[in-house]
Order: sequence, then structure tokens, then C-alpha cells
Amino acid sequence: MKRVCTSINFILWAIAATFAATLPLQGEFISPSHQYIQYIGRVNFKNPEAPSFNYPGVQIQAVFEGTSLKMYAKPMSGYFMVTIDNTTPFKVSFNSPTDSIVTLAAALSDTTHTVNIMNVIEAFHRQPEFKGFLLDKGKTLVAPPAMPQRKIEFIGNSITCGYGIESIDSADPFTEETENHYYTYAAITARNLNAQHYAIARSGIGIYRNFNGPSEGSRDCMPAMYNQTLFNDSTEIWDFSRYTPDVVCINLGTNDTSTPGYDVDRLYNAYANFLKTIRHNYPQAKIVLLTGSMLNGESLSVVKKTLDKLTEALHKAGDREVYRFDMTPQTGDLGYGASWHPSLLQQQRMADELTPYLRNLMGWD
Repeated sequence: MKRVCTSINFILWAIAATFAATLPLQGEFISPSHQYIQYIGRVNFKNPEAPSFNYPGVQIQAVFEGTSLKMYAKPMSGYFMVTIDNTTPFKVSFNSPTDSIVTLAAALSDTTHTVNIMNVIEAFHRQPEFKGFLLDKGKTLVAPPAMPQRKIEFIGNSITCGYGIESIDSADPFTEETENHYYTYAAITARNLNAQHYAIARSGIGIYRNFNGPSEGSRDCMPAMYNQTLFNDSTEIWDFSRYTPDVVCINLGTNDTSTPGYDVDRLYNAYANFLKTIRHNYPQAKIVLLTGSMLNGESLSVVKKTLDKLTEALHKAGDREVYRFDMTPQTGDLGYGASWHPSLLQQQRMADELTPYLRNLMGWD
């Protein structure tokens, strides 16, 4: 398997984390329910001392005092990208069935520092839980700055998840190791626009028919799962008042049409019904219907025509806050990720295209 080396810091921090986690632990424990910890994304707080999440892009951030920071999580919680202050982001993992703590920072200056931690994989099988921080003895968290007022919601499939983005070989299969939402068009666009973002995404999912699903549709397509806080867990329904985006970007249709057997009428009707749900939840939001970079040929034509027709129908019905944007199809000039998915450079191209479009649409100077 070939992978992109995102930063030499990853190696250095991984070594430090492995070594530090074996030392006796001393310091100040910070509970996940601490008032100064900020959460971005769909998070289940049924147990406030172990909040859980499984969509890519969920973020935990705080401002802490002192020279070091350790993170507690449920063992096998997966992969996270971490940024300390303005340094290069690095990846950490909870992949041991027994270890529940990883060192995120050591030997910092004895002042205040900002940490941002992003879940970067589809963690549906891992069901990660965040269980707090450990700081230097006598140190604590301080009040964080206000989160960005701008809010985006991205609804999508493997492209939005970051499937295979750290691979440079199209023959590679899916692995969590090479998935990284941090480098997707969605996350990059949000950072470019200084916006919060939620990602409701899963690889293989469709608007009515998941990858290679039956012509009549898949029971676990996006509309069936969209109202859940955690994917594949119907025990908690998401409270849409907790996050009201200014703009919703929907990138679906690739899986519906990627193999023979799709039904164009079902595709249209499913999209139309799903947009009724989005509009009900977010009456004032702008909605942007995207085509992703993996579409080509007949499937690209079908999805474009469907979205154009749907947008026109909604405009005639009085909803003129629905928009269309097509991202450039990939050609291989920027390489491929695993399983022919967008490479890191292709994702950057998508962000370079979407960022100015949203900036102009939203008036976000």
C-alpha cells in the first residue's frame, strides 16, 4: 500500500505519544463535560462523561494551560487529526484494545495553548468515545474564543468522508489508515471560509440507492439515516435546533448511478423528498446541490440533468434558495486515491473551486 506522507511531524508525535503513554500518569484530569470544551458535529451526550460520535469531521477543541496535554478515549476509538496552536496538524490513533490515553503535546511553553481534535474516519464500527484530558498538575482549561458564526453542513458519500485520500495507488482497497476527512474538500472549504462544518457522510451511500444496490432502492440510504445522531443507531434522534447551518451542500448521486440498474425517476423523487426534509429543518438556509469529481459519462449526465430539473422545479414552486454547482471531474492528472477515489490533490482542487463559489453566494468576504 502506498500512502501520502502528510507531515514528518506525524512520525515524531507518534513516537512521543507511544513513549509518554507508558509513563506514570500525574496531573489534572479534565472531564468531557467541562464547560470550556467545545464540540462541533453530531455528538451523543447521553453519557456526558463519555460523549460518543461516529461521523467524520466531529471536532473537540479547548484552550489549556501548561506544557503538556493528554487525551483519554475509549480504546479502539480510531484516528484523529490534532492541531496545537498554529502548528502543522498531525495524526494520532487509539488502535490498542487496552490503551485509552495518547499524548498530544509535551514540552510546550508554560502558557495557554489551543487544541483542535478532529475524528477523521467513518467510525461506525468503532463507536468512539471521548473521555477527557490530562493536564499538568495545577493547570486547567480557560474560556475559549467564540466559535465561528458561519455554519456549513455537508451531506455526502465517500468523497466527503475522505476515503482513500492518503493513498497514492488506485488499486488500494479501503482502509481506515488512508481515510482522512481533514484533507477533504469539505473540511478545507470550511477552514478557508472560517466556518464551522458538520459532515453527515458515509462511504457507499446514496440518495435512494447505495453502491450497487437494488434498482428499487436501499433501506439504509441517506434519507433513512439522516435524522440520527449516530449512524446506524436509531436510539437517539438528532435535535436539529442544536445546529442551524447557513448553507447546506449535498453531494449525493454518485453511488446511485455508479453501477447499472438505477432508476432515474426514483433518483429524482428521492432527492425531491429529501430536500423537503432539509427545507423543513432549515427554513432559511441556502441549499447547494453538488456533483462530485468521481462522476463521468452517462452517470454524470444523469445526475446533472436530475439536479437541474429539480432546481428548476423548486424555483418555480417559490424556493429560490436552491443552487447548483458542479465540481470538475477527475481525469487522473492529479493522481487517484484508493479505489479510484479523489486524491489529496483532487480534494484540494474541489475546495479551490467550491470556496470562491460559496464565498460569493454567501457574501462571506
